[in-house]
Parts: sequence; structure tokens; C-alpha cells
Amino acid sequence: MPLDMKITEQEKSELRNRISNSIFRHIRRKRILKYGATIAATVVLALFAINSFDTNKPVTSSIKEVANSMHGQEMSEHIQLVLNNNQSIEITENEASISYSKTGEQVTVGTTKSIRQTHASAEKISFNTLWVPYGKRTSIILTDGSKVWLNSGSKLVFPAVFTKERREVYLDGEAIFEVAHNKERPFVVKTGEQEIEVLGTVFNVSSYPDENVVSTVLKSGSVKIKYKQNNITLNPGKRAVYDRANNQSYVNKVDVEPYFSWRDGVFIFKSDSMESIMKKIARYYNVEIKIDNSELAKTTFSGYLDLRDNVENVIKTIQETTKFNYNIIDEKLIIN
Repeated sequence: MPLDMKITEQEKSELRNRISNSIFRHIRRKRILKYGATIAATVVLALFAINSFDTNKPVTSSIKEVANSMHGQEMSEHIQLVLNNNQSIEITENEASISYSKTGEQVTVGTTKSIRQTHASAEKISFNTLWVPYGKRTSIILTDGSKVWLNSGSKLVFPAVFTKERREVYLDGEAIFEVAHNKERPFVVKTGEQEIEVLGTVFNVSSYPDENVVSTVLKSGSVKIKYKQNNITLNPGKRAVYDRANNQSYVNKVDVEPYFSWRDGVFIFKSDSMESIMKKIARYYNVEIKIDNSELAKTTFSGYLDLRDNVENVIKTIQETTKFNYNIIDEKLIIN
């Protein structure tokens, strides 16, 4: 560019965005590489798990045991779909959609890719696993027509074909379920601490291992939740919470929209703490964030965040109402 050429404001803005995006892409790459040293050990464990659960044979183990045996996919930076023949499908799109045929034999990824898996039947239970790393999201239509939206850092284990008596899946992380109604076959979502049974409804489940609570928010229909201590029947507009620290559960009334808005690329916060907000942003963008100020971590924020923006613009939106500074130190975004 000639030295006497003036740069327009639009060009300046585009340049700033390119610089910002390159910085945060660098952080994400470094974050992935940082854990590379542990991959070798994990691969050994993963191979052992695959051999222990040959999914071409009838499975007598519970879905939770199968879920706990699946290691290794979490080391990838891409969405991974593991079929019943241990074939691993890598999906490079940030927000891919997956669809199963009624027989479970045909799996469509996006609008162009189609994969066939064999030995899928209601008599021989074969499990598939869908792993969504930080920074990615996906949706999947199961063989019964139920649709599941998986948020960043989530894992869903499900049969290639549901049994005739029961539809059962296992979740680590967060997902929105839109369950196809079938009064003859209940739909069950299992997590480490709870079992949710429905016939047909729309609800959100959040069960991240690094969170203190497990929550279920009901948008429509009804669900039954089984805990170790008690059972709860949840009605629309209610949230069931299980506190891992004290093994207690309770129900409260909530505005359901903030729990479903991430599906549409929006975060809605209503007096949420900075600590919880930054944890969600970190997962969504796959950026490591640390709040280096205990008082700031407790500060609350209310508003809408457009997740189509890059992470720096999202942080700046919060800065408009909550004053703080941030720096990039040792591959982390430090807020103070």
C-alpha cells in the first residue's frame, strides 16, 4: 500500500477484527497443543476401552459404563462421531448437523456426507458416541425422530437403534432435547447424578463435570427426574437443580429462554455472575479465561450477547456495563 494512501474507518475496523481473530486463533491452537503431551497415554486407554466394548456384539453393560469407557475423543479439536464398528467420523464444521435413518444404518452429516453402519438393530444394542469439543456445537436427529442440540464440551452416548421397550441416552455436558412423543417407549436421559424420563417434550440438561450443580429446565411437556435421594416431577417453566457438594436437590421457577438461547447463537444473562458468564464464554469459543479479581468474579451482568461476534467483541459488550481490563498472559485471557 502506498505510504500516502489513507485508510478508511471501515478498513481500520476490518484490520482490527483480523488481528483480534488471529490472536484468539493462536490461543486456541496453543491450548490444544498444550495437552498434546497427554495424548499418547490417552490413546493406550482409548484402545483398551474400544477392545473392552466391542460394539458389534450384543451389549450387556449399562449405557453409563459404556460412556465411562469412551476416552480419547476429547483430545481432538473437531467434533467426533464414533459408530458401532468403532469407525470414527471427524466433523470439521463448527456447527454441523447429523441425522440418523429410522434403521440407524444410514447416517447423514451436513447435506452431502452419508455414512453406512452395519449390524444396527433393536435386538442387538450397539452404542454410538458423539463428542463435541470446546468451541464447537452440533445437532443430531436420532432414529426415533428426537432432536438433540449439543453445546460445547459435551458428549452424548446413544444406541444406534433404540430397543422396543425404552429409549435411553447418556449425557456429559449440556444439551437441549426435543423428544418425539411415544407413550409406549419412554425417553430417558442419564447423567452421573440423575435419570430423566419423558414421553415427548422440550427440555435443557446441563451436567458439566466441572460445575457444582446439575440442572434440568423444562420448556414444554413434563419430565420425571430420579435422584439417589428422591424423585421430582417437573412442570414447564421450572428448573430442577442437584447440588453435588451437599447431595441436595430443589426446584425453582425460571424464565426458560436463557437456557435455550445458545441454540440460536445468543447468550441471555439476567443478573448472572461474571464467573459463570466467563465460564460459558470460554467453553463456547474454546478460549481459556481467568478472572484475577474475586470481587469482579461475583459482579453480576444482565444482557444479550451475540455469539456470531468474535470473542473480543463479546467481552467488550460486557465491558460497557461492567468495567474491567483484560490482557493475554501465558496463553490465557486474564480479566482484572
